[in-house]
Amino acid sequence: MLRKIAVTEAVGSALAHDITEIRPGEFKGPAFRRGHRVCEADLCRLQRLGKNHLYVIDLEEDEIHEDEAAVILAAALAGEGVVWEDNPREGKINLVAGKDGLLTVNVSALAAFNMIDEVMCATLHNHTLVKKGERVGATRAIPLVMRRAPIERAAAIAREQGSILSVRTLRQASVGLVITGNEVYHGLIEDRFAPILTEKAEALGSRVTALDFAPDDAGLISGVIRSHIERGCDLLLLTGGRHSPGRGN
Repeated sequence: MLRKIAVTEAVGSALAHDITEIRPGEFKGPAFRRGHRVCEADLCRLQRLGKNHLYVIDLEEDEIHEDEAAVILAAALAGEGVVWEDNPREGKINLVAGKDGLLTVNVSALAAFNMIDEVMCATLHNHTLVKKGERVGATRAIPLVMRRAPIERAAAIAREQGSILSVRTLRQASVGLVITGNEVYHGLIEDRFAPILTEKAEALGSRVTALDFAPDDAGLISGVIRSHIERGCDLLLLTGGRHSPGRGN
């Protein structure tokens, strides 16, 4: 339960939330942190910040503060490869990639989570490549004080399938490139596929270990593919232009 009291009567009371100070062009941030116990020396500064009244909290057994709620939500949302700091600000916690990899989002569970009143979670798109330290999402408990039941329900939804957010390490593949087409095979035009695909594969942590060209012949292309597999390639990329049966080879 929130109680409103005059700032002049607040000495000895603990602040229920951060109090922000803004000095244009100089500073924007917390002048006082949640939990700070007000003393006589604080009164003039609080009044200069426009705080003639403050709020104190007397939590009922079934109530929870926004910061405690945010910690419960973050712990439930974060799966493998997602980290967070137990340092909520105004009921909000950022979720961060703990390693390079592919962000996976349980979209249906996220939708169900966000249907719960007084909580929210926003994320990057599912299957986004992320770097270690990059923010992948954030969760927030919206009111300053709320009932505990919705928080526990939202956390249960997030935990149902292990978590809602995770970052998976990309497998380092041995890549084989097969560039098809008569024109490229016979040197009539320059191939542009191989350098682009090589760059993309290496950017994802894989390595091109085989590169071959083949004409528009299904048997020869099949033979090149088998050769790449025998050489240990576990990811094959094939390129080529569209070929119409009526055109000459």
